[in-house]
Amino acid sequence: MPTTLPRSNHSGSDRGVLERYADFLPLTSATPRISLGEGSTPLVRSAHIGPAIGIDQLYFKLESSNPTGSFKDRGMVVAVAKAMEEGAKAVLCASTGNTSASAAAYAAYCGLAAYVFLPKGGAAAGKLAQSVAYGAQVVAIQGTFDDALRLAREFTDRHNVSLVNSVNAYRIQGQKTAAFEIIDALGDAPDHLFIPVGNAGNITAYWAGFKEYAEGRLSTRLPRMMGFQAAGAAPIVKGEIVEDPQTIASAIRIGNPASWKQAVAARDDSHGAIDSVTDEEIMEAYQRMAREEGIFCEPASAAAVAGLLKAAAARDLRGTTCVCIITGAGLKDPDTARTLPWHEIDVPPNLAAIEQALPIT
Repeated sequence: MPTTLPRSNHSGSDRGVLERYADFLPLTSATPRISLGEGSTPLVRSAHIGPAIGIDQLYFKLESSNPTGSFKDRGMVVAVAKAMEEGAKAVLCASTGNTSASAAAYAAYCGLAAYVFLPKGGAAAGKLAQSVAYGAQVVAIQGTFDDALRLAREFTDRHNVSLVNSVNAYRIQGQKTAAFEIIDALGDAPDHLFIPVGNAGNITAYWAGFKEYAEGRLSTRLPRMMGFQAAGAAPIVKGEIVEDPQTIASAIRIGNPASWKQAVAARDDSHGAIDSVTDEEIMEAYQRMAREEGIFCEPASAAAVAGLLKAAAARDLRGTTCVCIITGAGLKDPDTARTLPWHEIDVPPNLAAIEQALPIT
């Protein structure tokens, strides 16, 4: 049976990241302790996929349970709190969708203006809807995410607006707390951590968190960092910028990751890997997660699971502890779910018709 591991003494869903991990974050007495309830996300043991591939200790870290439905909230709460401490009145980000939703939510909570640069037509419907609902000013860039990020950096260099993309070091500081939670729950670091790679800030942050806990003797080992890009947007795997990245997983549709060097360092220092998975492999994992685990994730999250399945087919992972990071919720991208095959049964409003249509014995 699937289980959710008990929370450690470090956790507390009513405290938020800034309070719970204050000793590990660059906070001062002037840093406002804001929170939308981010962090303390479930670590759920696999019910079916793990046993099917011989990994009894397979877990899914449900970052989709954060307030805006993605892992971005961990870093955003630190970035926005520090922006407020520094006197900022507005925040800005470039985004494929999740960062903009998170930035807009925390800006609304804190009474700040929010501006988001999105590649025109490149944000999933659910994510765009969030940014609009939270009141952000959306600017559609006629180009790629990389164009949007370049322009966001140029704009914030010229105006008194705080850039809250993962190039902001405070974002990485907040995101590393997910690694702390995994160790707190398991009692030690896993053997392997599987994670999608887009702009590469998250793999950088997790590795920083695992190292920090190990250095503080709060864990006894370090995991192999197993990052996965989409095959059509795999600059790190190919070793070159991808000018026109293409993948169904919009959150990792990035051709020139801002944290490229840091991701490579995390891979090499952990003796891990950064590989690619096809859109077909992503969609297979996407369906299996929903239909075998009851976890509806966005396609980018499924890239981590697809990577796990690929790795398990190539090497013996039996006896190891593996964690897949589920970075975002499935409702972020409802259009992808609508492409799945399904069958609707139309019946008149009477029980006999339903029983005939559903021959349950």
